[in-house]
Amino acid sequence: MILVTGAAGFSGSRIVARLASDGERPRALVRDADAARRRLPADGVDLVTGDTTRPETLGPAVAGVDTIIHTAFVTADRKQVPGVNYHATNVDGTRNLVAAAQAAGVKRIVLLSGLGTKPAPTGSYMEGRYIAEQTVRESGLAWSILGPSVQFGPGAAFFKGLADLIRQVPVVPMIGSGKLRFQPIHVEDVVTCLLKMAREPERYDGQRLDVGGPTIYTYAQILDMLMRTMGTRKLKVPGPIPFAYLGAAVMEAILPRPPITVAALGLFSFDNVTDLNVVERRFSFTPTDLRTYLERHGVD
Repeated sequence: MILVTGAAGFSGSRIVARLASDGERPRALVRDADAARRRLPADGVDLVTGDTTRPETLGPAVAGVDTIIHTAFVTADRKQVPGVNYHATNVDGTRNLVAAAQAAGVKRIVLLSGLGTKPAPTGSYMEGRYIAEQTVRESGLAWSILGPSVQFGPGAAFFKGLADLIRQVPVVPMIGSGKLRFQPIHVEDVVTCLLKMAREPERYDGQRLDVGGPTIYTYAQILDMLMRTMGTRKLKVPGPIPFAYLGAAVMEAILPRPPITVAALGLFSFDNVTDLNVVERRFSFTPTDLRTYLERHGVD
């Protein structure tokens, strides 16, 4: 039995769908069962209503489970509002889940993290993701951690935010010089990696692997590809990082879903890249390239 947390989310819903299509019956932890049914397969899924921030709801979710694939995180693209808190979900929620798993005799946990997750200043978004990783490492359970670069696919937050920004402004502000590098990876390729980790413990237990797509692109190149795909051309204007933080803070203050948040700007503090051949070498398949995806599917 595999339990998927965050099962109605961007990655979690695809993990559940893949498991169901493979003939397994995954258990899906969701906060709103009615909403989840609109996103998940109608058959072959065991829905359990619960929330990692409410430990009293986790017992039924973990009962009889062998492996947990943990994707229930508030990602950096979302601003914090009442009921949406980075620390409460990412740190406390992971601790609650691990405690419930230990009590239920769960054998292993596979964690979806992010490329380059590392120790960070107290209270920062990155610190919370790092603490979540450490919680899993120190849990006593068998564990594997996957750290993908920015993901693309229908509804992907990073690319949707950039596309929305391109649509809304007469000139496109760049964060810094535009030379920062990313290694975008398709969400379905991330799902394949996670399921291999879950299904082949002898190969992946006790390992943390960063993954990315087959090509590295600068931020400016990504903007150019998106604009070309969208059929528009706009001037890109470099901007100092401090101004970007100020702009993100203003957008968070006035917009319910800002195209970029202060937390998401943490992605722009380092090159979000890893070994170009890591997916082929460690997972034995070739990931989809962003340029090829945009040519075939456009901007989702």
